[in-house]
Amino acid sequence: MKVNKIILRNIRNYVNLSLDFTQGINIFIGQNAQGKTNILESIYYGAMGRSHRTNVDAELIRWQQEDGSITIEFSRMNIENSLVMKLSNSQKKEIISNHYAIKPRELIGLLNVVLFSPEDLMLIKGMPAMRRRFLDIEISQANPSYYQQLLKYNRIVSQRNNLLKKIRENKDKPDMLDAWDEQLAVAASKIVTKRQEAVKKLAMLANLMHRKITASKENLTLVYHKHEITETGAENLIKEYKAKFVQQRQNDIWRGSTSIGPHKDDLILTVNGINLRTFGSQGQQRTGVLSLKLAELEFIKSETGEYPILLLDDVMSELDATRREHLLVFIKDRVQTIITATEEKYFPDWEFGKYFHVENGTIVE
Repeated sequence: MKVNKIILRNIRNYVNLSLDFTQGINIFIGQNAQGKTNILESIYYGAMGRSHRTNVDAELIRWQQEDGSITIEFSRMNIENSLVMKLSNSQKKEIISNHYAIKPRELIGLLNVVLFSPEDLMLIKGMPAMRRRFLDIEISQANPSYYQQLLKYNRIVSQRNNLLKKIRENKDKPDMLDAWDEQLAVAASKIVTKRQEAVKKLAMLANLMHRKITASKENLTLVYHKHEITETGAENLIKEYKAKFVQQRQNDIWRGSTSIGPHKDDLILTVNGINLRTFGSQGQQRTGVLSLKLAELEFIKSETGEYPILLLDDVMSELDATRREHLLVFIKDRVQTIITATEEKYFPDWEFGKYFHVENGTIVE
């Protein structure tokens, strides 16, 4: 997969910008707040239909402008494709894929990306929601049908939560939950089964990466942890979820929210048997995140047949020389990569990609 060109109109600090990318490494150098990350954000937005920096689409539109657009020309399996995202302050966004309008839920999986930003260094020591999101994005890009299942599951949870609140306020009856519990148990079993399959594969890839980075001194393990659920297999999961929903019913009514399900699960990482989140050193945690990100690239390639686009947002300064070297050696001649950095010193002296210099919204090669 390769991004060939991006065209921005009234996006962030760019009025009109047209950029051509090389197939290998594309490096954007500049000081902070000059517009480097806006390039990565636009590509990520084209892939995911949302920004990694804000939940408000209108914030991407240039100050005091009514609308803006992002156009991405890319190759997938050597077939040329185009995506156009039209943003407006007064209307819903439009998404056009190869000249046809599509819905946001149909976007996932068309243009695959892996983003690595300084915030991802919190992936291990942060809250479980970050790790669940990491898994969901990865699986959704490799298998868009999973994304549809995830949307369905989230809708059922939301509707069940609304019913729980009504029952708490004596506006509905508890036995109304029976039908929702049945639907939720089936949806939950599908999400968990797919996540467990993905983690099994990801664990193998991540450990291979981790052993390379640590010269075989450390073994990284990944375990999918189901919150208060012990069964495996679709049918057994459905039965246990239904039983747990009944068991937790009064508590859920009191809370007004669903306390059991994959939206409460976690991904546990250990190094040589030690919980990385609780007892790992900062260096071990950073190595673990790097191993996860490199494994994510390999996972998506194994599922789709080609590498996704790698977006590295100012992470070079966060990694020490050894980890930078492992990262750069891995991506060279393998993955199309778009990198932002403040200084060229983070990159090797040997010929290494295409450099763009960014200053106040102006880009010069």
